[in-house]
Amino acid sequence: MKRYILQDLAPAQQDALLRRPALAADERLRREVADILSQVRRGGDAALIRMARELDGAEITDLLVSPREFEEAESSLRPEERAAIRMAAANVTAFHRAQLPQPLSVETTPGVVCERLVRPIASVGLYVPAGSAPLPSTALMLGVPASLAGCPTQVLCSPPRTDGRVDPAVLYAAGICGISTVVRAGGAQAIGAMAYGTETVPRVDKVFGPGNAWVTEAKEQVAADPRGAARDLPAGPSEVLVIADDKAEPSFVAADLLSQAEHGIDSQVILLTPSERLIDQVLSEIDSQTKLLSRRNIVRQSLAHSRAILVRDLPTAIAISNRYAPEHLIIQVENPRRILDQVVAAGSVFLGPWAPETVGDYCSGTNHVLPTYGFARAYSGLGVSDFLRTMTVQTLTEDGLRAVGPIAEQLAALEGLDAHGQAVRKRLEVLA
Repeated sequence: MKRYILQDLAPAQQDALLRRPALAADERLRREVADILSQVRRGGDAALIRMARELDGAEITDLLVSPREFEEAESSLRPEERAAIRMAAANVTAFHRAQLPQPLSVETTPGVVCERLVRPIASVGLYVPAGSAPLPSTALMLGVPASLAGCPTQVLCSPPRTDGRVDPAVLYAAGICGISTVVRAGGAQAIGAMAYGTETVPRVDKVFGPGNAWVTEAKEQVAADPRGAARDLPAGPSEVLVIADDKAEPSFVAADLLSQAEHGIDSQVILLTPSERLIDQVLSEIDSQTKLLSRRNIVRQSLAHSRAILVRDLPTAIAISNRYAPEHLIIQVENPRRILDQVVAAGSVFLGPWAPETVGDYCSGTNHVLPTYGFARAYSGLGVSDFLRTMTVQTLTEDGLRAVGPIAEQLAALEGLDAHGQAVRKRLEVLA
């Protein structure tokens, strides 16, 4: 993990310093993803089975996970593992249930009532990655809000292991969320299957879930295709930015950085601090802690494009963080809440020394499907509202139309839309 002094860098060098490695997606990736999606549209189930063999090394004959496999998955987990998943699900449920919107009704003018009603999205596709590590926590982060929203059709796709089975912890998490349709498919082909449908996989209206550059690109392409499906948010390779002062515990900071570096070789972690001493201590801790990690080879590759940056002061650190707009932002400074109001762009924020990003990933209750690539400037993390849609309703009495009809006529005339005005005028003439 390289160190830099911000004030020694020109603006262009600072921009380069904050560039994400995953943004190097090129035309070749776009073409190859488009080809995969085309194969799924044309070949359906057969294409998915062939790609499972070629890309995942799994020989499968049935794409759908059977009820018996759900039972076997549950029995294969230790009691403490099942308890941890259930407890995490309970916290995620508690936080997301509080997000459920309420219908509203407003009489804007006497006799004119405007309403907003809430309806679940009819069919949703949930993607749970399992490339270098299975993610049962993602099954909870997608399944819980989908269940609370009441989406009638929920399809979950996750890559098969080499034995053809979906990870048992993912299946157990899906089961406690009430999801029974689980498909053995991963990568861009899974996104295509859910977006376009196959003989076995139901076509959905919207796809959800994080993934690598291939999955992210597939979501982008199906969302741009009228035949495809809407997408949730740009959620790609993981990233964390830590703002720390000289009071921060170096071992905590290092551990937080490593917790995201181990996600994948395209992950990026950044430390911003005005303390040169802290950088020295954190880098030393990273070296010693990395040696103990089972995924240290992945960590070392992601650290190669990660940064420890010395800044002039904390306001500068916050300004850089807002500019970077991290997926995860950890603030380990004295009295961190005093600077929280200055944070305007981050997916999820963790305050103080006792709030590791790990708890947000798993069990605090917040959702870990978050915008990456700097999209936190415009996108929010996943919530129940993403699985819902709203529609407005208006009801007018005769007096209500008399009150607002002339306004509508005037505005229609200003816009030169005669038929609009006529639709009001015909009614007002009857009421005259």
